[in-house]
Amino acid sequence: MERRKKIRRKVVPKICRLCENKVKYIDFKDPETLKKFQTEKGRILPRRITGTCLDHQKMLSVAIKRARFISLTL
Repeated sequence: MERRKKIRRKVVPKICRLCENKVKYIDFKDPETLKKFQTEKGRILPRRITGTCLDHQKMLSVAIKRARFISLTL
């Protein structure tokens, strides 16, 4: 019986776009920036998809929730 070899793919680490731009604070009054980190239905995208670091992901989630509360985003 012939055994198949598993193909290993190289994992390319995602780099936080916000760290690259040296963002210190994410403003909840900027809906265009926040929409990049949401789905079409308005759900927050996880870190493994967006590639953001832990600190920026926490800031993003707080900013999106604040923007939702005052009806700026979905």
